[in-house]
Amino acid sequence: MKKRILIGTVIASLTAAITLTTSSQIASAAATCTPGALSTLTKGTLTIGTDDPAYSPWFDSNTPSNGKGFESAVAYAVAKQLGYPNPKVKWVKASFNSVIQPGKKSFDFDINEVSITPERAKAVDFSTGYYDVAQAVVTIKTSKIAKAKSIKDLAKAKLGAAVGTTSYTTITNLIKPSVKASVYDTNDVATQALINGQIDGLVLDLPTAFYVANAALKNGLIVGQFAPKSGSEQFGLVLSKGSSITGCVSKAVDTLRAKGTLKAITKAWLSSSAGAPVLK
Repeated sequence: MKKRILIGTVIASLTAAITLTTSSQIASAAATCTPGALSTLTKGTLTIGTDDPAYSPWFDSNTPSNGKGFESAVAYAVAKQLGYPNPKVKWVKASFNSVIQPGKKSFDFDINEVSITPERAKAVDFSTGYYDVAQAVVTIKTSKIAKAKSIKDLAKAKLGAAVGTTSYTTITNLIKPSVKASVYDTNDVATQALINGQIDGLVLDLPTAFYVANAALKNGLIVGQFAPKSGSEQFGLVLSKGSSITGCVSKAVDTLRAKGTLKAITKAWLSSSAGAPVLK
């Protein structure tokens, strides 16, 4: 019994030490965040990465630099907070899979609906979360799951999601259908599979689900969404592992959240959850 207590005490102490160390590192980095003078890839310029194509409602007209769409607006708000006005922001293309892999990056930070997970955090740095995520199931009105009211009603469904996403882990870890889920390179390919009848439903984050159901599908509908777990899934900005500006970027995100800027951008660009019942 004493050994268990001792081990528990040691683990708790180590956890506290790690937390304090991480907090002090962020605080230290944040304290040196001179506006417009960070250690960026190109001096005086903030380079931001995202995927190509960049989809609505996150971006508009596949043009991240126009400031339209939720993530474009967030990116420019973060840049401004860091001291980089719009003309000092440069955009580069970076695929989702390349972003979450270890190694040197072509951007200072990436914004691409990347959920913060412990596994990914082993390979890259994340800012604090800029968006709280719910996952949802999309189908067409003639599908056998169109009238599903619960997770149990999806037990025999053939579902699909993009590779490497938390949408896929929602299928495997939460829904747990008896039929193996299909994995696709992109949401575009997965949506086409739904159109072709190769899958019964597609799992996506809720804002993308609204877009796919209303713009990409004929007779599309959202079956429902899943209640976020305690602590909630969040999207974070992605940086190279050990980036010297991670603390500064996190401080900028936290400031925008505290000021209500993130809430305002969310209201301006993302659909509400109306019409997407919670599946339990």
